[in-house]
Amino acid sequence: MLHLGDPIEMTLNLKFLRVQSGMTLEQLATDSGLTRSYLSKLERGLSSPSIGSALKIAKALGTSLDRLYGQQDDKDPVSIVRAKNGKPGDPSTHLSLVAGLAPDRVMRAFIVRPTQTAKRGRIMSHHEGEEILFILTGKIELLIGKRKEVLYPGDCVQFDSTIPHKLTALSSEAASALVVIAAKES
Repeated sequence: MLHLGDPIEMTLNLKFLRVQSGMTLEQLATDSGLTRSYLSKLERGLSSPSIGSALKIAKALGTSLDRLYGQQDDKDPVSIVRAKNGKPGDPSTHLSLVAGLAPDRVMRAFIVRPTQTAKRGRIMSHHEGEEILFILTGKIELLIGKRKEVLYPGDCVQFDSTIPHKLTALSSEAASALVVIAAKES
């Protein structure tokens, strides 16, 4: 049940959620239909939003009013992370967590964007669990143990993630892959 927090709670969560989603004030203003200056005042605690404004902000951030006001409904079995501008995760970063944000989740999903320059010098990754790699864009080389595989959009690989592995883009086109990691049960 939603209990409206005080303006300080709203201030802290609005900026946190905006930054966490990778949005600028300008992007949030455009997506919510509110002005940048009004949103800035909300973030600094100089103003309190109306319910209508809070609903617009929550929708633009892809979150709930509860979370906007600092209340987390941990009982909701469904978690949704919305794409920004039709792109999953943050296109400007090498790795974006797109699912599995709650600490009780077994699986974590990431969008990884390997580069061509990662060929040498980058340490191979390995961790407990199992991994699924689904190629979204570009041509990607998977080095797993001593094995090399060239992967294309639509290719999918599943493997024990304790085996050292590394991804490298092989094309000038931006490369990206969905990576799902699940810890093995003891």
